[in-house]
Amino acid sequence: MVGSKRSAGDVATTGSRRRAELLAIAADLFARRGFVVTTVREIADAAGILSGSLYHHFDSKESMVDEILREFLGYQQELYAEVLREEHDPRTTITELVRRSFQAMDRYRSAVTIYQNEAKHLAQFDRFAYLRRAGNDFERTWTKVLQQGQRDGVFRDDLHVKIAYRFIRDTVWTTVHWYNPRGRLNAQVIADQHVTLLCEGIMAPRA
Repeated sequence: MVGSKRSAGDVATTGSRRRAELLAIAADLFARRGFVVTTVREIADAAGILSGSLYHHFDSKESMVDEILREFLGYQQELYAEVLREEHDPRTTITELVRRSFQAMDRYRSAVTIYQNEAKHLAQFDRFAYLRRAGNDFERTWTKVLQQGQRDGVFRDDLHVKIAYRFIRDTVWTTVHWYNPRGRLNAQVIADQHVTLLCEGIMAPRA
């Protein structure tokens, strides 16, 4: 019968969509329950399929978390690269790095939570060695901007760059543990508040 057969393109699209759905389910479970304790059976149950059916798409839960983290980190690295290509002054660059971080968090909230909770554990294994490299790349990006700001006289001379980076990193990324994407405060509002606190502090301006 004409039209009864699905094209290879339709099958591929459906398969890609199903993979994305399964990864979203797995990411939510890994973020809420933890990667180590979450089982393949639990992922399959949440997806409404048998465990064996899940193996048609992924050979292990390690493959799933690998794909989840690689997608998030690739997106984050591209956002940072965009900021650096724009060649702003150091203060504006720091501001944009904060905002792009929250942009990534809003899009990949579960992946960010997994990265926060599991990166140290996963990085012990060769397959996930890129997690340590990504963390080092992010640190180099931020510290270079902070150092340039010091040289330009934009940032304080007595600023300890490594401590400043860790302060910014922790205050930004640990937000994922309380950020509610359906709450009244969206990612942009929270990002703007972080920028204000970072650049202006909490003290009221002197008269």
